Amino acid sequence: MRLSYSALSDVGRVRRDNQDSGYAGPHLLVIADGVGGSARGDVASSQTVEVLRRLDEPPGEDPVGSLAGAIHLCHDRIAELVAAQPELDGTSTTVTALVFDGARVAVGHVGDSRGYLLREGVLSQLTTDHTFVQSLIDEGRITEDEARVHPHRNLILRAVDGVHEPEPDVFTLDVAAGDRILLCSDGASGVLSHDDLARLLGDGTVDHATVTLVSSALDAGSSDNVTVVVADVVADDGAADDADTSAAAATGAMLVGAAAESARGRLPGLPISPDTGQLPAVTDGAPGRGGQGGSGDADDPEERRYAPRPPRRFLWLRRVAVLVVLALALGVIGTAAYRWTQGQYYVGTDGEAVAVFRGVEAEVPGLTLRHVEETSELRVQDLPEAYARQVESGIGASSLEDARDIVTRLERRVECPEPEPEPEPTRSPSAGATRSPSADPTRSPTTRGSASPEASSTEEPQPTETPALCTEAG
Repeated sequence: MRLSYSALSDVGRVRRDNQDSGYAGPHLLVIADGVGGSARGDVASSQTVEVLRRLDEPPGEDPVGSLAGAIHLCHDRIAELVAAQPELDGTSTTVTALVFDGARVAVGHVGDSRGYLLREGVLSQLTTDHTFVQSLIDEGRITEDEARVHPHRNLILRAVDGVHEPEPDVFTLDVAAGDRILLCSDGASGVLSHDDLARLLGDGTVDHATVTLVSSALDAGSSDNVTVVVADVVADDGAADDADTSAAAATGAMLVGAAAESARGRLPGLPISPDTGQLPAVTDGAPGRGGQGGSGDADDPEERRYAPRPPRRFLWLRRVAVLVVLALALGVIGTAAYRWTQGQYYVGTDGEAVAVFRGVEAEVPGLTLRHVEETSELRVQDLPEAYARQVESGIGASSLEDARDIVTRLERRVECPEPEPEPEPTRSPSAGATRSPSADPTRSPTTRGSASPEASSTEEPQPTETPALCTEAG
């Protein structure tokens, strides 16, 4: 089998320049959507296509390995460009590429450009977006339709940027005659629904499909560059007529978007190869696109679009002004925050005493955010254990009066200790008690030591200390 293909790219109705690149050839289809704004995403996408186009030849035994290795070479190429031109720092690109060997395709994918397969009227998405909103879809938190309008729908989690390893998704897919393949940037897939893509992709020839897909995306309100590559898998039984063969030879490989501009010499990159079928830059002095002479060069809108801009004047003064504004804003925010803290109150501990604090329990180097407003006569050790722990952790209050009420309620929780029962005194034997007869009845009984009743009574107990503030139980 062979591929019949078409490619088209449009800058769109909002963007100033086209940062998409596309390529279509007998054995290779590529979409690269550059990211970077002023960091020139068009350079990243065009150079990525320039590296990958070397795969447009009959693949070897390991097309998947060759494709993954080529994507890593794109990563290295961008790193070299940034090292040589630091102003390109921050540039990156998505990549979705297919290598065709006549019976199956090897797919390599990084980013949020997409690959689709239309088979017998049923459209299936071959790739998975490496985006934040796709992770939300996978978790079931949002739907596909909600992802189209999500504020972070353009947040890409994986790209070819020359800094982080790209880690492409790679796999193979068997194809059959009659299959139609679509590669597109998010300028198309972001505004056209799955059903719209299926309907437009299945209508007419590959040339017709590319035109209707791009124009429909623009009419649907796409604010991005729009690039599509469409290819039919066709049975190659050697019966193709001369007209088809001549048309394929005339078309050759197709470059669109920033890659085509790079090939014409408008962007940094290698000169165009003869097998691309693209027009070389005009160098004969004739006016018009890419010319070097006449008045058309100065008036060419495309030339003005990509012409370098002069540096802005007084850039340092603007930066100083921005820093001053930021410092003032931080000062106002800090002052407001400090005033807010000084309107807060809580009940805590000041040594052993329960106290009312003004401020918040937070530590800021060089700044005190709290101080003792009032100290009560209540001691933490007099409180029941549960209340003592609350006070030590700090009890928030809405105002000073509320804090005072909290202290009052805590004072009511202090209970006076139960009085201990007084022990009964031990009495000495009385004078009238029965005594055993003495050997000498005439002698008075002799007492050993101090045997008086006063000396024989027990020692009186010491009084127990009572809290200054307590409530009688019961």
